[in-house]
Amino acid sequence: ACSREQIIKGLREISNGNLQYKIPLERLWGDDKHIAEYINNIGSGLDAAVENSVKNERMKTELITNVSHDIKTPLTSIINYVDLLKKEEAGSENETVRQYLDTLDRQSTRLKKLIEDLVEASKASTGNLSVELAPCEIGILLEQTVGEYTERLEASGLTPILTLPETPVFIYADGRRMWRVFDNLMNNICKYAQPGTRVYINLEVSGEEVLMTFRNTSRYALNISSEELMERFVRGDSSRNTEGSGLGLSIAQSLMELMNGKMELYVDGDLFKVVLHFSRLTDATE
Repeated sequence: ACSREQIIKGLREISNGNLQYKIPLERLWGDDKHIAEYINNIGSGLDAAVENSVKNERMKTELITNVSHDIKTPLTSIINYVDLLKKEEAGSENETVRQYLDTLDRQSTRLKKLIEDLVEASKASTGNLSVELAPCEIGILLEQTVGEYTERLEASGLTPILTLPETPVFIYADGRRMWRVFDNLMNNICKYAQPGTRVYINLEVSGEEVLMTFRNTSRYALNISSEELMERFVRGDSSRNTEGSGLGLSIAQSLMELMNGKMELYVDGDLFKVVLHFSRLTDATE
């Protein structure tokens, strides 16, 4: 009975994340000793795998950051020269050259944005971004975001329906990072929502929790799970015709975790819904 308890304790420790725990083998015999040895080996194997994974993730982050920096330098030069050429050609009647320059301008700016997203995604997922948490009246920030996106939503044929509580709602968050989360979600809606539909943005308080919900009807058939959509470089349109890096949701999720929040994503047919969860801050002077 004593040996069985030791084995159960070992299993409990390892399953709770203490991968370096070892079941003492001195007082075990026969099958019990073999089982304990197997469990110890499993713990060691998992521990080595986790350590290796962390090391690989760190190496990937450094690689992305360094390569992105190396690409950014010549790209900045290209953008500057395109800008100079556009000024030179401002009075030109050569329409073909102007079209070429517009394409160069658009694509180099797009590449710059992709590199910035890549670095941000890498830093956010490894916690290498500074986050300054402070009391934040989230309804005002949400209203400002929707306000800034009104023209773009209308241009995409979308009608925003914003619902806020009558009383102010406070959470602990970093306003700058929170804006980035909202910006990524609204950007997604503009790119992927079905034109001629309504977009619902809700802020509500449920007990001690603050919920922010973004709902829209997708332009594309979402034959993809919500888990897959959260992964880096995955996009809602399998044809990849829309502009974007597929990093928006991944960045938003990482930023939410850095601010002690939670982001959940739901896909039901053509309905696409994102819910942001925060603890409610009852005393904003805290």
